[in-house]
Amino acid sequence: MIFAAVASTGATWAWYFSRATGMVALVLLSAVVVLGLLGPLRVSSDLWPRFAIRTVHRDLSLLALAVIAIHVIALVADSVVSVPLSAAVLPWGSSYSPFWTGLGALAFDLMIALVLTSLLRNRLGFRVWRFIHWGAYLSWPLAVAHGIATGTDTSAAWDFAVTALCIAIVAIAVALRVQSGSAARTLEA
Repeated sequence: MIFAAVASTGATWAWYFSRATGMVALVLLSAVVVLGLLGPLRVSSDLWPRFAIRTVHRDLSLLALAVIAIHVIALVADSVVSVPLSAAVLPWGSSYSPFWTGLGALAFDLMIALVLTSLLRNRLGFRVWRFIHWGAYLSWPLAVAHGIATGTDTSAAWDFAVTALCIAIVAIAVALRVQSGSAARTLEA
């Protein structure tokens, strides 16, 4: 019955797979951002030591990048929309919703830069790495905007709930990080 519904809409496996991997990528990226924001706050405990937070942050980042690569491959394989492989890294290279797809490509480019510079962190030095790593604060909202604007499920309640929850959790983590920074500056004064 499900296969008949898919066939009747003209949708392909790639279309469903790209939608699913896009949503999984949003959840993974949100978790990466939250761990990145809260990791330096020393919210660790004996159960979650700081090195474990860093390790999970790194591993989730790599997993998110892999899921996004699968998302792109599924879109390229999809016969419903026409997205060339080059549009994954070249912003505004797609005929399908060029601006919003371009934001997704730009977010992906920033993520690749973040991962590569993290792998080269010891050679770059902490200050250079940290400066480049601030790109995560731009990459995540670009990816969220991309998903909201190009996602075909954005009108569905479940999609709205997942997206809103991810945005709320990241916003809370940002507020905690800002509050912690303000408290640290107050103590230093």
